Amino acid sequence: MSEIRQDPATKEWVILASNRVKRPHDFGKKQQMRSLPPYQPSCPFCPGNEYLSPEEILRYPAEEGSSWRIRVINNKYPALVLQGSPQQSGEAGFFTKMNGVGAHDVIVETPVHNRFIPLMEDQEVEELLTVYRERYNQLSRDPRVKVITIFKNHGGGAGTSLIHPHSQLVATPVVSAELRRQFEVAIAHYDETGRCLYQDIIDHELRAGERIVMDTEGFVVFHPFASRMPFETWVVPKKGQASFGNVPTKDLASLAQVLRITLLKLYLSLNDPDFNYVIHTAPVGDESKDYYLWHIRIVPRLTSIAGFEIGSGMYINAAFPEETAEFIRNFKV
Repeated sequence: MSEIRQDPATKEWVILASNRVKRPHDFGKKQQMRSLPPYQPSCPFCPGNEYLSPEEILRYPAEEGSSWRIRVINNKYPALVLQGSPQQSGEAGFFTKMNGVGAHDVIVETPVHNRFIPLMEDQEVEELLTVYRERYNQLSRDPRVKVITIFKNHGGGAGTSLIHPHSQLVATPVVSAELRRQFEVAIAHYDETGRCLYQDIIDHELRAGERIVMDTEGFVVFHPFASRMPFETWVVPKKGQASFGNVPTKDLASLAQVLRITLLKLYLSLNDPDFNYVIHTAPVGDESKDYYLWHIRIVPRLTSIAGFEIGSGMYINAAFPEETAEFIRNFKV
């Protein structure tokens, strides 16, 4: 029989449809590994084509004239720009609007065209996370910025048009309704119990055990109880901060290893699936609050949302997280 489960982080309901369930190993059968060269002459992110990119914000290493390992550039078609004031105004006395103030960065993760994160060395992933944190902290000092979202789209099904490994960062002057709902649920839980909701989620997942993918000294990786999509994966610090911007440098090395291995397991077992990952973090100004815990959410794009999801706001997941977690947990890399 199907189950309807509630996500404790959002209070939203998810349908796990047992009559539509596939075995975990079936999801990778239709996928084909991408075959790409290490250099693509027409790619604007490959070395030698830097002139095709918008203004560069920073690079690693930063020494002038040196080759680069990571570059941060302005998005060529930015959703938001750091110009003007976010003051709201009305239209016809009813509709509310403001200038598109914010930031939209592209983080070029490597000069190598086919070096995806699962195929990197741990040190390379650690450096990428360091760049994320550095740029986050730079933008968080701008009083116009309220939320900073760091994310990665991998593959056409995940929304990317350029395959060269890259991530994005968008800083917004407002908190979206969906994010506000997450924060409100977490605040209510903290007010009622005195505990962080996400810490309680970790504790319950560790006690249950059946959805755990990886358990290390500093991090736990699991497929959440009310997963919206097959193989949805969370990477959560056991003891952490509300904001990704406050992650201690000493924790980035272990996070890099956990993230790389997690993505490598998904990469190999599902044949390089399209996926998104997002770093969920507290709003700017709440970095030191105890109600929230930053975490990384990875969503392989193995199925598509359709009319029911759009119309109801409820997801139908064709795989139970207990089974997908066991499959990934036992997959050898």
